[in-house]
Amino acid sequence: MAKQDYYATLGVERGASADELKKAYRKLAMQYHPDRNPGDAKAEEKFKEINEAYDVLKDDQKRSAYDRYGHAAFENGGMGAGGGMGGGFGFEGGLGDIFEQMFGGGGRRGGGAQTGADIKAAVEIDLKEAFSGTKVNVRVTTRMTCDACSGSGSADKSGSETCGTCGGAGRIRAQQGFFLVERTCPTCGGSGRVVRNPCRVCSGAGTVPREKTLSVQIPAGVEDGTRIRLSGEGEAGARGAPPGDLYVHVAVRPHPIFQRDGANIFCRVPLLMTQAALGGEIEVPTIDGTAAKVKIPAGTQSGDQFRLRGKGFSVLRSTQRGDMYIQVAVETPQNLTRRQRELLEEFAREANGHKAGSPEHEGFFAKVKEFFEGRG
Repeated sequence: MAKQDYYATLGVERGASADELKKAYRKLAMQYHPDRNPGDAKAEEKFKEINEAYDVLKDDQKRSAYDRYGHAAFENGGMGAGGGMGGGFGFEGGLGDIFEQMFGGGGRRGGGAQTGADIKAAVEIDLKEAFSGTKVNVRVTTRMTCDACSGSGSADKSGSETCGTCGGAGRIRAQQGFFLVERTCPTCGGSGRVVRNPCRVCSGAGTVPREKTLSVQIPAGVEDGTRIRLSGEGEAGARGAPPGDLYVHVAVRPHPIFQRDGANIFCRVPLLMTQAALGGEIEVPTIDGTAAKVKIPAGTQSGDQFRLRGKGFSVLRSTQRGDMYIQVAVETPQNLTRRQRELLEEFAREANGHKAGSPEHEGFFAKVKEFFEGRG
């Protein structure tokens, strides 16, 4: 039975882009995957055809050969369809792409020098630095280009040769039951080439472990747990490959006065009983280092909030600022002097004979009275 055209198998035009091919493949692979169609032989066969078609068309060289010669390009000792899907499913372009879609995975694949690994670092700043932004130095241990061989991995100019283990593919395949598993070649590390005369300093890797210090700009308004990416500051790639990235995780220390909630700031301010009852004006600190005056109306209750507009944090990538909220807590005096006690007792006697304007207190005990009368 003649094979169906690979483009028709994926349902795309012959001029389809790499993204269009990948999108079509993923959709069909998810539809016909054996795990979603247990015991369905037709779905299994369709899944094999989809993988075979995508394995050819995603590779520029294979696709070019297929466009010129069709299926004949891979018959009788031709280039090969990169996995012979009749013998199992390859993870390269097969289940690997499905897992990448389902779990957000991904990784660098073989067939060339491996991009350097990403590295992580952590810094801790205080809330004031998070508000205004700051610059911190980060010291990391990473792999940097070997000076002895300038990153080539070769002790002389003999250079490198095709890896004999993987034949230059950078990956090797092994049959494991129903699956054809593909992994990075252990000999060349995925580059597809091995150095003839390895450098004695880096043993042919082209990189050596070193420490370096980087200056990292922390933007104003950064939140606890933010991750900052420094492109190209990760490990150097093997034998001249591009470096990875550095990810700096920012932690913000708790503040003794302020608590942050997004772009807003909260500050708990204790009030004397007399301040709350008589009212007045208090001065409170703000995160920008200045002081603000807050008018306290007479009869302020514990838990009341007062808002200071625009006194919060800057909003990242915006000119806006959050607000500051003053939360008051009315304190009951302790260790009274004799005179203070006398004055409070006089106030209590006066309050019993005259409503002092305590609606919550009066309302509660009115309900208590109704409760007990109702029981009777």
